[in-house]
Formats: sequence, structure tokens, C-alpha cells
Amino acid sequence: MQLTDNQRDALTELINIGYGRAAGALSELTGHRIELEVPRVAMHTVDELPGRLPDMPATGEVASVTQDFSGPIAGSALLLLDEFSALHLSQLLLDENSAPDQFNAGAREVITEVGNILLNACLGILGNLLRVNVAFAVPRLHVEPLADVLDSIEAESSEKIEHALVIQTRFQLRASKVNGCLVIILGIVSLDRLLQELGRWEKRQLT
Repeated sequence: MQLTDNQRDALTELINIGYGRAAGALSELTGHRIELEVPRVAMHTVDELPGRLPDMPATGEVASVTQDFSGPIAGSALLLLDEFSALHLSQLLLDENSAPDQFNAGAREVITEVGNILLNACLGILGNLLRVNVAFAVPRLHVEPLADVLDSIEAESSEKIEHALVIQTRFQLRASKVNGCLVIILGIVSLDRLLQELGRWEKRQLT
């Protein structure tokens, strides 16, 4: 399934609103101005994901903050960062002189909190503006190969998952840019509901 141009533009607009809130919350949390660039949105099948995420290594570990959500639209949302980007981001946010060489307790805590803020902002905007109630589970951080991340989500899902909404993102902080990716994985029923509600939202904007 591919998004139409109108659907892609509408999702980009909604998620960009969430990004604005997330950037404000992250800036307040860290004391540094953080900017999130306008997202690039695409739809892929879950099987295609490893080859469709150019900033994520095909092999090796990635840092993933995963948050399950439920309601009329249910699925899993992930913030994905390659290992270097995750450690560099934690260095910037913790005001350390150099990036840690592994995910210590401080790095894990700050990456989890960044994921929590970003995922909640985006999912919250989708829920509020599309007028559906979304409940969030506690986010969890994993450092493992991307294939293992996806296998775990598929194994734990209550419905067959096929599609992933991929949102390329870039953090800009203290003259540094860190690439990341937000992925929302949905089953067939939830994706259909999301696109229906998105169409209703578009119509409300025209009235």
C-alpha cells in the first residue's frame, strides 16, 4: 500500500505539529535549543524495512525506543538511532566532553527519555487531531540488530502486522545533526482506520 500525495502531506503536517511540541519539551528538559527538521513520511511493508532505512545499519546494533499503543488505532511506535548517533546524542544532551563508548546507565536513560517525549508527542497529536483515544504503554529501550527488533514486535502483536509508517527525522543540537527514524507499525485494521480518520480530518480542514 502506498500513500497518496494528499495523505502524505496531511500526515507530514500532523507529525510536524507533534515535532514542534517534542522539540519544545526536549529544549526545556536539556536547557539547549533543539530543532527537529520537517519529517519525510513514507509507507513500506514491514518486510521491506531493513532495506528502506538508509541511516540504519543492515547489520550491527541499533538503539530502539519502542512504545506500544492501543485503542481504535493500535500498534507499536519506535524511535530508531544507529549506535553512533545514539551515543553522540546522549553526549550532547548530557553535556559530556566525549561520547561514551557503550550504552551506560546515563546514555540509556537519556535516549529512553528522548524517545518517550518524541513518540508521545507524535502519537498524541495523531490521537487528538484524528479524534481517537490512544493509550500508551511504558517505553522500553533495546540495543540489538534491527531484524531482532522487528521480530520481537511481530511476535508480540495481537494482529497481523504488514505496514510501517516511516518518518525520517533529524535532530539539530549545538551545531550537530543526528539522524534518526520514527517508525509506526500497524496492522491492516489499524492502518485502514488511520487512513479513514485522516480523510475525515482533511475534510474538516476544508470547512
